[in-house]
Amino acid sequence: MNVLHLIANPKPSETSVSKKLALEFFSALMEKDPDVVVENVDLYQNKPPFVSADALNYFWRPVIDPAYIPSKAEENAANYSNNNAQAMIDADVVVLTMPVWLNSMPAILKAWLDQIVVPGKLYRMGPDGPVPTHHIRTVVLLVSSDSVYKENDPADGLTPAIRAIFSWIGVDDIRIAWADGQDSERHFDSAERRDMAIEAAREIAEEIVDD
Repeated sequence: MNVLHLIANPKPSETSVSKKLALEFFSALMEKDPDVVVENVDLYQNKPPFVSADALNYFWRPVIDPAYIPSKAEENAANYSNNNAQAMIDADVVVLTMPVWLNSMPAILKAWLDQIVVPGKLYRMGPDGPVPTHHIRTVVLLVSSDSVYKENDPADGLTPAIRAIFSWIGVDDIRIAWADGQDSERHFDSAERRDMAIEAAREIAEEIVDD
């Protein structure tokens, strides 16, 4: 099993709750299956650019006109996508480690997804819509937030966005370990919430191996 781990948290592991979840998740995963292959990508060490007009042309003009030949500028604008998409294409499981900022994902993760989840990489356009060209079967969110979120909370802008993005490429199995309420000054049970999320992360890891 190939696992791509995208790290979208700039904090050091010592102070990051989402990274603590990741540590527990991967410890449980490797205990269950030592042969798992993990590729870690720290987005703050491999920063994606925002998609430009030239990159949009490179990704989409061939969909409209299969004979279209991208310009040199358009090729250059797609360098990040061309150099980083293969890890996603080859992954069986994608793990996203992140905090919640302004009720959604960090911008650096959205920029990465904008570069990678494009035609010619993760899918091709068929007559009825996107046709997946990847191996992804499961996406795991390892998330921390200062605020508390209830199920189907209208303030949650993270999970609906992730579900929509991955559903576009045919991935509907989204599993979540979320340590919310991590502002201990506002939430007296922040440590309990973190421990529950850690337990959930380990359970998800074991389930993925058994699937």
